[in-house]
Amino acid sequence: MAQSSLGDILRENPDIVGRLRNSQIGMYVYPVVTPEFSNWRTEQAAWRHSAVLFDQSHHMDELTVEGPDAEKFLSHHGINSFANFDLNRAKHFVPVTPNGHIIGDHIIFREREDKFVLVGRAPTSNWLMFCAANGKWNIRVKHDPRSTSRPEGERVLRTHYRYQIQGPEAPKIFEKMHGGPVPDIKFFHTDFINVGSKKVRALRHGMSGAPGLEIWGPYEDKSYILNCILEAARAANVDLVRCGSRAYSTNTLESGWIPSPLPGIYTGDGMLAEYRDWLATDAYESIGAIGGSFVSDNIEDYYVNPFELGYDFYIGWKKDDFVGKAALEKMKGQTNRKKVTFEWNAEDVVDVIASAFRPGEDHYKWIDFPQPNYASTSADMVLRDGKMVGMSMFNGYSYNERCVLSLGVVDADINVGDVLTLVWGEPDGGTKKTSTERHKQAEIRVRVSPTPYAAEARENYADSWRSKKR
Repeated sequence: MAQSSLGDILRENPDIVGRLRNSQIGMYVYPVVTPEFSNWRTEQAAWRHSAVLFDQSHHMDELTVEGPDAEKFLSHHGINSFANFDLNRAKHFVPVTPNGHIIGDHIIFREREDKFVLVGRAPTSNWLMFCAANGKWNIRVKHDPRSTSRPEGERVLRTHYRYQIQGPEAPKIFEKMHGGPVPDIKFFHTDFINVGSKKVRALRHGMSGAPGLEIWGPYEDKSYILNCILEAARAANVDLVRCGSRAYSTNTLESGWIPSPLPGIYTGDGMLAEYRDWLATDAYESIGAIGGSFVSDNIEDYYVNPFELGYDFYIGWKKDDFVGKAALEKMKGQTNRKKVTFEWNAEDVVDVIASAFRPGEDHYKWIDFPQPNYASTSADMVLRDGKMVGMSMFNGYSYNERCVLSLGVVDADINVGDVLTLVWGEPDGGTKKTSTERHKQAEIRVRVSPTPYAAEARENYADSWRSKKR
């Protein structure tokens, strides 16, 4: 029987963990933008020491929801309170399943009383499009999917360009672009600024923990806006560094946002079963890849909830109803895992890399720099005394911190400063993913650190843990 949906796939073979762990989709790609404009080390350093220009025009879905019921629709399908969501503001929008599991997240902009624009990864867009199509809401939805991962020379067009300028020197560039002091925009608020002959929307944002603005407008203006930005930087005598797609994904390691939790949609009845029958066989959820050392027969072991990711303060408990509210009320009284940063032991990392230079020996899983995007979702075991106490979900190298970091969750009784063991690499020589070479597993010591990651937290600890072998 021909498969036409994720539901069909699961009915034919319910081993969804095996399917995702052996996905043939290949590396997770940040499309179109050149990998490096200078080199990824210089590009990372720029958001800490000067100013960096991110081109965010291609790697995210964009969903426009407008109409008389737009606010009611989004409020019902997200955990967030909309009580103070006025015009020209933005929110970190988080939807969950009826069982309370994270589906994904978007940044949501309110452009009119009845118009919202959402930007982020595909799972949230897909969920909202399904809910719009299968509910009685007076809304219109327009979907602009992320650019093709491998366009192979084909022309790429989007609805909007998106640029972000961050770093301590960024305000000088904004002032030159604007022709004077820019409006005092509060965090996650928007206003209009001048860029050349255009008035563009600007969001006060801080994706890598540095000050900055994100600006956007019609895609046909993209080249003109870019030239205006570069000219303003020259006029301000600021060394503005353009960031390529290799360094771009690592900025979150310092700011603490986990970008790719597995959407918790593979189990559950009712609307979740209907959703799986709605999702196409080539949807993100159908073909995405799970990578890492953690292997479970139960797909729900990969799910996370808002409490674990630190999103519980978003929850609009006073709303009459929203999808997942009853499940979240039960979770609220339970002991949940918590989000942390793992700082990887430098000697252990070097040993993993060195194994690739020992002919005739089995080697450990390669750690690609600056970020090993070998799967859509990462799940590496974190152990204490041989028992799993956490899961590492996104990793990479920070040139600013001179170490490998990862973001993940740990049991509630794990404390900052604890030294745990991360299992790097997949069991049994690796899966059939095209992005995974044959390898053996390694144990890497990791120190539990705060999120967002702070240099002071690391420097206040004794150095002995970095070199002392267990």
